[in-house]
Amino acid sequence: MAANPPAPSAFQQAQRQGDEAIRTSLLDAASRLLAAEGPQSLALRRIAAEVGCSTTVLYRMFGGKAGLIEALYIEGFERFRRRLAAVPRDPDPRAYLRELGLAYRDNALTERNYYGLMFGEPVPGFEPGRQAFDTALSAYQILEDAVVDCAAAGLLIDAEPRHVAVSFWAAVHGFVSLELDGHLPDADAIICTLMQGASSGFFVTPRK
Repeated sequence: MAANPPAPSAFQQAQRQGDEAIRTSLLDAASRLLAAEGPQSLALRRIAAEVGCSTTVLYRMFGGKAGLIEALYIEGFERFRRRLAAVPRDPDPRAYLRELGLAYRDNALTERNYYGLMFGEPVPGFEPGRQAFDTALSAYQILEDAVVDCAAAGLLIDAEPRHVAVSFWAAVHGFVSLELDGHLPDADAIICTLMQGASSGFFVTPRK
């Protein structure tokens, strides 16, 4: 009886879908290695072996290790931006802002392998380039625009909207960081409390 053929590698599966799927497969493999083993795992040979391709593919896609790290950073923030952009607009801008906070958490849990690179320093000496910086800024801008909408509706406390946006981001970011580190076993209840606190702390009752 003939033996079953070996299962296709991640690279072989991605090949059937084109370059974008190959790129995603390589970045996801690199992000897993980085999160699990640190920056020393980002050798191109190691990543190639992980997905079952040659290093030539990585050089073609990213130009080398520096390009790969830059691409990881951009990919993380692009997924983050898409997740925030997918939040439906609520007629009440306060409700929309709360949903953005929940989407922030959801993205961090779903894309935790990218999260450390986006907001930490897992690769010593890495400095994001202009495109990477602009991608990160476009994600944050969604949050700031939501706060500006609250101010325009007369719902915001007497404070600079940009300061409120940074404060809101800092609160959610701190919560998510603690959750990812395993310090919040009752995280679902706490995030609800945090969003309620934001509602009472940043917003005012509109004048009739």
